[in-house]
Amino acid sequence: MSDTASSKQVEDAIAAVPGWDRTKVTKRPLVGGLLNSNWLVHHAGTDYFLKVFGVGSDSFVDRKLANEAASKANAIGITPRVEFFSLEKGVEVIEFLHGYRASTNADFSRKDFLSSVIDLYRKFNACERLSVTKDVFAMTDEHIEQGEALGAIRPADFELLSYQYNRAKAAFVAAGLDLVPCHNDAMPGNFMVKMSEQNQIVDMKMIDFEFASNNERAYEIGIFLGEVFVDEETTLELIEQYYGTVRQDLVARVWVARAVADMKWGSWAVQQRQMSNWDFDYQKYGIWKYARARKLFDDPRWNDWLRHI
Repeated sequence: MSDTASSKQVEDAIAAVPGWDRTKVTKRPLVGGLLNSNWLVHHAGTDYFLKVFGVGSDSFVDRKLANEAASKANAIGITPRVEFFSLEKGVEVIEFLHGYRASTNADFSRKDFLSSVIDLYRKFNACERLSVTKDVFAMTDEHIEQGEALGAIRPADFELLSYQYNRAKAAFVAAGLDLVPCHNDAMPGNFMVKMSEQNQIVDMKMIDFEFASNNERAYEIGIFLGEVFVDEETTLELIEQYYGTVRQDLVARVWVARAVADMKWGSWAVQQRQMSNWDFDYQKYGIWKYARARKLFDDPRWNDWLRHI
């Protein structure tokens, strides 16, 4: 998306927000975001975060569902309020979180950051179900099909990766999916944190519900633990914090879901490479995700995990 197109959409959005006076609005672009164009907008003494939806993102983002999930999360106090949402204009205006910053990979070397995210997941996963169920297997299958249609470039051993992925899918389907509202996007930057002068967490909120749906509970945890590179001891501690126990079947579900998450995001990235104009190496990211999935498929415990699900 060009800067000109983004600016025009912002102007259209500003004109559409009820009660806003365009003559009292200032705006500037914000850095970050792989799908959308983000802006800081100031109106009548108040700052807002404005998101312009990325071109082509509607092919894999259900914007109405994302808005529904964000509304549920705001109702329980774990995400900022959506002030304005318009599919027609391709934008949303969100409460700006003053005093908060985006978490980083480095932050998640701290147990308090890890624990705070697990608490957020427990709260959101306990909400009433969303209107749409789309589990990780449906997502992954969709991305694979999209990639095939777009001519995505995949690893030479993709057939073997797919075989193990389908074994994981069969194991979960046979055992039964534990479907709950899930955020489904564990990037560190999706957790906004307010810190004290003593560098302690005062509050944390979850943002960006574009991939939200009813999904397998273990996937929510598995993708997060993989994204922040926790070791096995910490993995067990966080599983216990989330579930209240460390049963063999729960541990197996989280580890297998973690591998499936890498297949999902690898397949998303290589097809995104074929359609996105953003300056980001989606192909490199996707091949890296496939490599992470391969490592878990090759783990000597893989077959045991599948059996214990």
